[in-house]
Amino acid sequence: VSTQSTGWGVDYVVLTSVDRDDVEDGGARHLADCVTALKEECPSLLIEVLSPDFRGDLAAVEVLATSGLNVFAHNVETVNRLQRFVRDPRATYKQSMEVLVRAKECTTGVLTKTSLMLGLGETDDEILETLRDLRDNDVDVVTFGQYMQPTARHLKVKEYVTPEKFAEWEKVGNEMGFAYVASGPLVRSSYKAGEFYIKNIIEKRKTQVE
Repeated sequence: VSTQSTGWGVDYVVLTSVDRDDVEDGGARHLADCVTALKEECPSLLIEVLSPDFRGDLAAVEVLATSGLNVFAHNVETVNRLQRFVRDPRATYKQSMEVLVRAKECTTGVLTKTSLMLGLGETDDEILETLRDLRDNDVDVVTFGQYMQPTARHLKVKEYVTPEKFAEWEKVGNEMGFAYVASGPLVRSSYKAGEFYIKNIIEKRKTQVE
C-alpha cells in the first residue's frame, strides 16, 4: 500500500476497509500498520482513514487513532431513529458516537469526520439533533449526500433532496461550528473537493502547535 500510494505523487490519501469481524481486533492493527508504513515512506503525506466501528471495541479504535493518521473518519450514516433500518443491527448510533469520541480523546491534532445520507425519511429536527450530538462530541467535519438505492433489495429512496436544501444544511453546519461541511447530492464521505480544505486545516493546526 505504501509503495503504491507514495508512487502516485499525491499529498492526501484515504484508506478504507470493509468490516473485519472475522479478525480479533477488527483489522485495527493492519490499518494502523498501513498508516505507519505510509508515513515512513512519506512523512508529509496526510492520511484519512474511513474506519469501521470495530464492534464498539474502543481499544481497537485507539490502536488506529494513535497510528499517526490525520483524519479519523467513521460514518453515522443516518439519524438515530433510522439506524436499525439502514445499518447492520450490530452498528448503533450510540456506538458510532463513542467511536468518534474515543478517536478524539486518545490523541491530539487528529480531525474527526462523519457522513450522513439524506433522503431516507429523516426529518429536519432529527438532522439538527444529530448535528448537535456531533458538535457536542467535538466532531470536526461532516458531509451530507443523497442516498441512492444500490439494488432492489435495499431501502427505497424516500426523498430526492434538492440542491437548495443541501446548501441550507451546509450553512447550518458552518454556523454550528464545524471546521468543514460538504453538502450536495453527489457528495460522498471521502469527497475530493473537501480534501484540499481539510489539508489546509491540518497544516494550520500544525503551525499553531509548533
